[in-house]
Amino acid sequence: MTKEFDLDLGGGQTLHVYDTAQAAPLTVFWHHGTPNLGAPPVPLFGDGIRWVSYDRPGYGGSTRLPGRDVASAARYTAAVVQALGLDRFAVVGHSGGGPHALAVAALLPERASAVLIGSSLAPWGAAGLDWFGGMAPGAAASLHAAIEGPAARAAYDDNPSTDPDIGFVDADSDALETDWAWVLDVVRPALAQGPVAAGDDDLAYVAPWGFDPAAVTAPVLLLAGLRDRMVPPTHSAWLAERIPEATLRTSEVDGHVSILRRFPDAMAWLTSR
Repeated sequence: MTKEFDLDLGGGQTLHVYDTAQAAPLTVFWHHGTPNLGAPPVPLFGDGIRWVSYDRPGYGGSTRLPGRDVASAARYTAAVVQALGLDRFAVVGHSGGGPHALAVAALLPERASAVLIGSSLAPWGAAGLDWFGGMAPGAAASLHAAIEGPAARAAYDDNPSTDPDIGFVDADSDALETDWAWVLDVVRPALAQGPVAAGDDDLAYVAPWGFDPAAVTAPVLLLAGLRDRMVPPTHSAWLAERIPEATLRTSEVDGHVSILRRFPDAMAWLTSR
């Protein structure tokens, strides 16, 4: 059973934290996608792993903080780690959780033992990367708005894209109907809260991240579906080329969500670190 509590960060800000709390040889810190709540991924639960996570500001029970950057994930993670008395841990993230997981590894190098991320974005403006290349129009629309600034991103929420092509493939739909139906358990309540937190995420993705992915010294495993049109696999390839101890695994059959099916096998890599 996952325990939940609110962590007072001071200044009127609260972070909603999740902790499976069992004694285990490995602690894994989960970083969620957009738009999700931060509850850790039930399909990956198993013996020997303690899962810890939080709702990013604006999601779930966490106080919104306009203007937050990707690097802020390290500050929030450090606060949770201190509250729980943790030392070393691995970091795992999917989709928008990928950049936040990398932030923790880059800025808390003495804490992060290894990193596993799937379907991750690369920094906006990344040299040599066609950032929107291969991205579905419905997935790209809110990010285009974010590039124009907070006002344009807020205006997008009043008149969002009606393009039905958000980049899902049949494997994604199948995963959401079967082994990874859990994703809907964290997406639906996040959507019910409104679009503000997702807008804050988008603005953070296209602003300076506050760290260089090349500064990550922990071993990193990146997973990417070659059919992914929400976050094209070229983003993972760009990251893999620049992170010193990175390994890239691609899947010809997977898209953005169904790449989560490769996480159980990848967890063996993570625990071996």
